[in-house]
Amino acid sequence: MSKLRRQLSANTPSVVETKSLIDIKAQTGNLYESIAIIAKRANQINISLKEELHNKLEEFASHTDSLEEVHENKEQIEISRAYEKMPNPAILATQEFMEGKVYHRKNADNDLFR
Repeated sequence: MSKLRRQLSANTPSVVETKSLIDIKAQTGNLYESIAIIAKRANQINISLKEELHNKLEEFASHTDSLEEVHENKEQIEISRAYEKMPNPAILATQEFMEGKVYHRKNADNDLFR
C-alpha cells in the first residue's frame, strides 16, 4: 500500500458524515472560503490518487491486445477494488481541513491558494 493511501485512509470513514457548518466556518471566518479550500484540496487528492492508480495499472497494460487476447488479471482487479473502497477525496479533504492539516492563505487579491 502506498504512503499516500495509508496516510489518507487512516482513521477516515468511507461514508459521509454530517459536519457542523459553524466548525467549518470557524477555520477561515467565511463558510464559502472554507468550502473553496476543501474543494481545491479534494482536487489535489483526486489527481494524485488517479496518477498513482494509473501508474500501478500501467504495469498490467499490454499494448498489443486484441479482443481475443483480453483476460482478467486478479492482481489488477484487487488494486482497482482497493481504490474503489477508499474514502472519497472530498471526505479526505474535509477531514484534513477540520484537523488543521491544510495550509491556506489569502493573496492580496483575495484569491485562495494552497
